[in-house]
Amino acid sequence: MHLPLFISRRYLFAKKSHNVINIISWISVVGMMVGTLAFIVILSVYNGFDSLVQSLYNTFDSDLVIKPKTGKYLDGADWVLQQIKDDPSIAAYCEVVEETVALHYRDQPVVPAIMKGVDSNFVAHSPIVNYLIQGNFALKFGEIDQAVLGRGVAASLGVNVYFIDPLYLYFPSRTASISMLNPQASLLKERLFPAGIFSVQQNFDDKYIFVPLSLARNIMEYTSEASYIELRLHPGAPLNKIQARFATLLEPYNYTLLNRYQQNETLYKMMRTEKLVITFLLLFVLLIIACNILGSIALLVMEKREDIETLKSMGASDKLIKRTFLYEGLTIAFFGTLSGMALGIALCLLQQHFGFIHMPGNFLVTAYPVEVRWGDIFAVLGSVLLIGYLAAQISIYFFILPPTSKSSTAAPKPN
Repeated sequence: MHLPLFISRRYLFAKKSHNVINIISWISVVGMMVGTLAFIVILSVYNGFDSLVQSLYNTFDSDLVIKPKTGKYLDGADWVLQQIKDDPSIAAYCEVVEETVALHYRDQPVVPAIMKGVDSNFVAHSPIVNYLIQGNFALKFGEIDQAVLGRGVAASLGVNVYFIDPLYLYFPSRTASISMLNPQASLLKERLFPAGIFSVQQNFDDKYIFVPLSLARNIMEYTSEASYIELRLHPGAPLNKIQARFATLLEPYNYTLLNRYQQNETLYKMMRTEKLVITFLLLFVLLIIACNILGSIALLVMEKREDIETLKSMGASDKLIKRTFLYEGLTIAFFGTLSGMALGIALCLLQQHFGFIHMPGNFLVTAYPVEVRWGDIFAVLGSVLLIGYLAAQISIYFFILPPTSKSSTAAPKPN
């Protein structure tokens, strides 16, 4: 039998002469339980929102993007790009023309939007086709050009896919001279019809309109040029190896290759920083809660002074007494942590599968998203137990041995 652990367990569960010590001990356990529960739930909800945001951005962002290092466009007919296009690891090679244009529909005011000209490869492989709320993702109807608009852009223009009115795109000609008497003469115009409306995330819904690549090149006065090229890989393809191989191939040329993280580096860094700040705040709260362990052990030491002296007279060492009260603090932290983790994980899994806590307002998801990550679970377990250990050590240092040791070892004062 492990004597210090046995005594500490007896001290925790046995009835004390002063009932307030029992109350404070169990308040310490409940406090650690609630703190751990909150820690698990908050991190899981944050992970859920993190994954949701990443999935929404992944709807727009491809696995890899080839962009020009300098200038606004690249030549899609370049032989090195054609070599990448023929690579067997590429599932979809999509040339994209992207530029800000002016939109006009019926008698509504002109609205600026980001035109994204794409081809049939994009339509066949992009997940955005799953986010349509009206119409269909068809950029051609026979020989007629069609557009798919974000919900915010469609609302600003008053577009309805069931109307037969055309939508007009305007962009300044790169070659025509600007006339102050007739500025519209320098604008290029293209006509097309609304085919669908998508809704992914407000940042995209309020800005983007998808049009055929051929129309986008016409209004930009391009031939084979593109703003960038999106590459979608086959499922399970080794992204890092493929990126390294393509980057080596493109290095001598005026091209740069970006993965999903690099395309939105600021966003991902911001989310990491937010999670780190939240973690430190929750640890600080748990540190404050752990002060209950200090009070519990301090009161227990005051009550058990006679027991400490009895144990010392029976030959117990200072180390054994220290370990006894250390295990007392660790037991409080252990019970509180495990019960809080069990409740937190159970609550998150229930929310993950049944979604009984709903989000207010109009969102893509109706219930709060949660995602339990085992790395966070082990990090929380280690952090909370470390806090409990430090609280117990501080209690031992300040409240247990110094008074008794000094009284028993003090040298007699000279006359």
